[in-house]
Amino acid sequence: MIESQLPRVLERQVEEQQVRLLLALDAGLPFFQGHFPAQPVLPGVAQLDWAIRFGCDYFGYDAEVATLEVLKFQQLMLPDTKIELLLNNQPGQNKFSFSYQLGDNRFASGRVLLAKGEH
Repeated sequence: MIESQLPRVLERQVEEQQVRLLLALDAGLPFFQGHFPAQPVLPGVAQLDWAIRFGCDYFGYDAEVATLEVLKFQQLMLPDTKIELLLNNQPGQNKFSFSYQLGDNRFASGRVLLAKGEH
């Protein structure tokens, strides 16, 4: 089992209900090892882990996820690149959305609904 490890945050913009992080997808991150040997890619489970951990941390939620909504993986995230993670809080609905993007390229997105009473 691979231990969870957050990527380096190169830049951050934090507002009340929105966070924008520029992340470094260093080739040395354990998620790239063995997934896949010919062309390493960042697994979707790592993308979800990061979105949940950063979102819960910045918006003050306990990380007890009730469900994931409209989850989409659109493009491969490769090692030694940069990616922007955009988090938008929806506190009245006990959820936040996330998207991984860079410029006009969208890589993954979804919404995380937290268990009730976790904010």
